[in-house]
Amino acid sequence: MNEIFPPVAINTEAPLAPAHPDGARGPLGPASWYARPAARHWTAPTAPPAPTAAYAFHVALPDYAPTRLVELPSLAAELGVGRVFVKDESSRLGLPAFKALGASWALHRVLAERGGATAGATGAAEPVDAEAGVAAGPAGAGYGPIGAAAGPAGTGAVAGAAEPVTFVTATDGNHGRAVARIARLLGQRAHVFVSRGVHPEAVAAIEGEGARVTRVAGPYDLAVREAARAVEDAGDGPGAGSGSGREASPTVLVQDSGRPGYERIPGWIVEGYATLFAEIDAQLAAAGAGAPDLVAIPVGVGSLAQAAVTHYRAPAPDTGAGAGPGPALLAVEPEAAACVLESLRRGERVSVATGDTAMAGLNCGTPSSLAWPALRAGLDAAVAVSEARAARAVRDLAALGVPSGPCGAASLAGVRAALTGDGAADRRAALGLGPTATLVLLSTEGPAANPHGQDPSAHGESAEPHGQSAEPHGSDANAYSQTPDPYEPDTRHHEPDSHPYGPGSTPHGPATHPEA
Repeated sequence: MNEIFPPVAINTEAPLAPAHPDGARGPLGPASWYARPAARHWTAPTAPPAPTAAYAFHVALPDYAPTRLVELPSLAAELGVGRVFVKDESSRLGLPAFKALGASWALHRVLAERGGATAGATGAAEPVDAEAGVAAGPAGAGYGPIGAAAGPAGTGAVAGAAEPVTFVTATDGNHGRAVARIARLLGQRAHVFVSRGVHPEAVAAIEGEGARVTRVAGPYDLAVREAARAVEDAGDGPGAGSGSGREASPTVLVQDSGRPGYERIPGWIVEGYATLFAEIDAQLAAAGAGAPDLVAIPVGVGSLAQAAVTHYRAPAPDTGAGAGPGPALLAVEPEAAACVLESLRRGERVSVATGDTAMAGLNCGTPSSLAWPALRAGLDAAVAVSEARAARAVRDLAALGVPSGPCGAASLAGVRAALTGDGAADRRAALGLGPTATLVLLSTEGPAANPHGQDPSAHGESAEPHGQSAEPHGSDANAYSQTPDPYEPDTRHHEPDSHPYGPGSTPHGPATHPEA
């Protein structure tokens, strides 16, 4: 059975944020910062076993290896803290971003439910872990191991497998490529709706995975709506599709953004992201660092941040009670798309108008409904960063041996915004950070994932976006306006852009620049 957005009750329950009267803001004005120190004392209701099952699944994959956790003493000195580590996701399961963790686990779960079993690292059909909540069916319905060749892209399932599935998704970059790659390796199909502003090289990479790509002349939320509509139009069962002949198969929406009525598959994606935090725990222990005092997380719809909250706010395994104050969790968004920050400020999930940003993978206008309760309760702070801050962070990380794209470097930009400049003492106090604090910054993508900003002159831009300096600055680019519900029909006219937007396992391993 397809899991798609239902045709009824499609209100996301995310009201529209009214226009802000703020106008031009200072370097880190009230519209760019939110803090709730009580969040680190909150304990999640339960600690589900599924993330453990996802970790075991990932470890068994042929191409699995923990990504680097790199210590950068110069950043610790700059920020006035004890230690700073960067989790380098520039090479994850053969792709230049962390998204393969969620996509691989979600597709594994979908195919397991459809066929009763899935292929393990050896290629033999194995029952799904009962703790994962999927009943194991008869053996022999496997789908070929991830990491093994499954034949030419688009040729369908491997010999003996069930009818191939078309996985449909919307993306502003990395998630779509991850879904396309995993689908190809499993002998399945992918149809990816790409939002406006995704760099042409990123789109070409998705097509290179054998996926059918539909470009959407609008923002990410519109691409989400179009992907959902495509699945609804395809119907249910073999032979249903859009008439193109390429979707004549069962279709399943695999979106990392949840909404009421569609939260199970996004939940599996979040479970897959838990592997990243399990790796951090082990790597910090190996470095003698203990638990972090702050974790900075780039945020789009909030699924990775949900995984962070779930991990660091989990109850103690022995008592089920709170394990004591955890690390401060800092969400970082572009000024052009700060939907989580605005939702936290208003105390309810809202949609915002999105603008142009080189942080294309974070250019999302509506928080995931599945993530929102965890974000509201478990995030200590949120900050919106400018294009100039992100561009500077990309350059500085590269100079320190960490290859990062604009989305990945947003975590450094956000920490700098929070811990330096006017009002920094108050923000440090809100985050509970002293001079010996340990910080972990999630660099969620490498340069190959999102080429924005790598060669500004190619787009007729200066090295700094729109002629801005690399110093912090105010911006009213993210004016919150009457934004349509991303799942409601949109009758506005969208003009397409004429050009793209704007310009392993060791904690102290050598600096490398792995590319997919």
